[in-house]
Amino acid sequence: MHVTTSIPLIVVTGSTGQLGGRVAARLAALGQPQRLLVRDPARAPQLPDAEVIQAAYEDGPSMRVAFSGVQTLFLVSGWGPTRLEQHYSAIDAAVAAGVERIVYTSFLSAAPQATFTHAREHYLTEQHIRASERRYTFLRPSFYLDRAPRWFSEEGVIHGPAGNGTVSWVSRDDLADVAVSVLTTGGHDGASYDITGSQALTLAQAAEQFSRATGLPASYQPETLEEARASRAKFNPPEWELEAWVSCPLSAILSRRSPAMPPRPSLTTFTGIRRAISTSLRPGFDPVQDEVDQRIDQLLGVSPS
Repeated sequence: MHVTTSIPLIVVTGSTGQLGGRVAARLAALGQPQRLLVRDPARAPQLPDAEVIQAAYEDGPSMRVAFSGVQTLFLVSGWGPTRLEQHYSAIDAAVAAGVERIVYTSFLSAAPQATFTHAREHYLTEQHIRASERRYTFLRPSFYLDRAPRWFSEEGVIHGPAGNGTVSWVSRDDLADVAVSVLTTGGHDGASYDITGSQALTLAQAAEQFSRATGLPASYQPETLEEARASRAKFNPPEWELEAWVSCPLSAILSRRSPAMPPRPSLTTFTGIRRAISTSLRPGFDPVQDEVDQRIDQLLGVSPS
């Protein structure tokens, strides 16, 4: 479907994934014309006022075509060991095509020396966007609340070197609401929004909430860095993924902002952990099989966001 309208067109990436799909559906409900950039058109959602175009972040020529005539880009972060190169390619293509504004899904506390390895890549992507001299807004969510059940083993245990650090999980539904508001209203240029849930929980407290919501036993088992690396290395992940797994719970230790850091706009969302867990633990939910499905999706190039 080709969209012709006087309303500025928004390109939405990741519409076959969990976050981009939510954003695209909300924009369609508002009557906002959009162009859905996908790797596989057969998997694209069928939405009114939406044009589907095939392109891949790492394919600069296809991205430039996809961005032609577009004012605003909603850039969902990529995945895998080459995600930074993918981001740079997409941003460079947007600049070449004349895109005026980029709204990027970054990560909470993105910084060059961030504990969580992916947060460092998000920081470098932000810097590349800043250098492009496009108008921009960075959405910096915490870990996804609706993925919290995946932190638990089959026995209901969260393992990790998190100590008493806290996580303010945020649901993808809430993040999608924020994204749509930013995409369709003014006053957000140059802003970096920290987006968190309304509760900051230690992993032990999260386990208590999980147990109350499911009626199943759950607990947190602290690990040292060496134990965390060894427990995950047995799955034979690539090095970049192993470091991300280990640094993910470790980042909770440093989750509280240093008083020396300048304040940034912060958006607190309100989807409860029990609601998110209850919707995640649908009939037939198998955390092990779901993890396998997730890895297959990654190998096929399907966005986990």
